[in-house]
Amino acid sequence: MQLGMIGLGRMGANIVRRLMANGHSAVVYDRNSEAIAGLEQAGATGATDLKSFVAKLERPRAAWVMVPAGAATESVVAELAALMEPGDTIIDGGNSFWKDDIRRAKALKEKGIHYVDVGTSGGIWGFDRGYCLMIGAEDETFARLEPIFRTLAPGHGNIPRTAGREGEYAASEEGYLHAGQNGAGHFVKMIHNGIEYGMMQAYAEGFDILKNANTTRLPEDERLDINITEVAEVWRRGSVVTSWLLDLTAAALVEEGDLGSYSGHVDDSGEGRWTVQAAIAEAVPAEVLTSALYTRFRSRQDHTFAEKVLSAMRKGFGGHLEPKVPPPDVNK
Repeated sequence: MQLGMIGLGRMGANIVRRLMANGHSAVVYDRNSEAIAGLEQAGATGATDLKSFVAKLERPRAAWVMVPAGAATESVVAELAALMEPGDTIIDGGNSFWKDDIRRAKALKEKGIHYVDVGTSGGIWGFDRGYCLMIGAEDETFARLEPIFRTLAPGHGNIPRTAGREGEYAASEEGYLHAGQNGAGHFVKMIHNGIEYGMMQAYAEGFDILKNANTTRLPEDERLDINITEVAEVWRRGSVVTSWLLDLTAAALVEEGDLGSYSGHVDDSGEGRWTVQAAIAEAVPAEVLTSALYTRFRSRQDHTFAEKVLSAMRKGFGGHLEPKVPPPDVNK
């Protein structure tokens, strides 16, 4: 099957490579000509602008937009909509706000163009590990594009089946899910990222407590000198807190035990805020997720070892680098 990809950054390019490695074809476009050339060498068809990009797609066209959420996505979707025809499909695989998906889907439906929102988790490791996909779409559109989703997903692999599941593997067991109508995909991904904030915060605080077990604030005979690098390693094996996030933390600690190169300035990409807003709208208590979000806000003013652990995890799974923070203005 053919897919068009707009945006060849950390995830977009690897999505294309995974598809092509499994028999699909791709048309690609990015403002960076070197990114296009790199995928052309791998077998993709490059385009110099969106007009030529659409012209090279086979009908009914399917174009995946993988650019930053917000203004960039709005601009690309609008330009694509002006170039595409009834029956074509625009896919937003970024981290858009789910209400924006509902609005876009309604506007595109008037033109006869289908819209799909795909919450995509897998970060910079997706080419090898596959991507967990949460999809909002019309039934027919999902069914037509399912070969793409099935290829991108991890598959059931060697993960044991959940007790009680029988028969053929469901799509969710393969790592992709038709979550519901437009907006549902990004809503599920939004909550996924909100939970991620809470899990990361729990690890970060726990390792901070371990690191400070020998603080002079404690009586001398109660101070403990604990090797947190080895703690992270032992927890990876047989513990109930084992996870990929713990794997990334363990790797970061092996590389740099004190995480000295990290400032502890932790950004948020929006989904945590939206999760808290959804909790408020639904009157659902979300103390842990809200606290984790507020900690990220605080980290931009005051840093602890816990925030360094958060930064290390974000770099590990998504390649997120800490922003360059200007020095304080001594004249103020």
